[in-house]
Amino acid sequence: MPKVEITVPEHLEMQIAQMVEQGEFVNREEAIEDLLATGLKAYKTSGPMDNDREPGLEDEGMMGHEDEYVF
Repeated sequence: MPKVEITVPEHLEMQIAQMVEQGEFVNREEAIEDLLATGLKAYKTSGPMDNDREPGLEDEGMMGHEDEYVF
């Protein structure tokens, strides 16, 4: 399997670590692989976001950070 190196904001790393600690995933690698696969499936299903959408719709679910969403 190819290896990919990424840098993520600290708040995302903390959320991943918490999911591993709670037993939702065996380890960080499994968590990141599964979360990335889920995100790619969701992206394929819904397609890319249109920039022409009404302002504010993409902000639903935001928690104060540009890249933080609540699932």
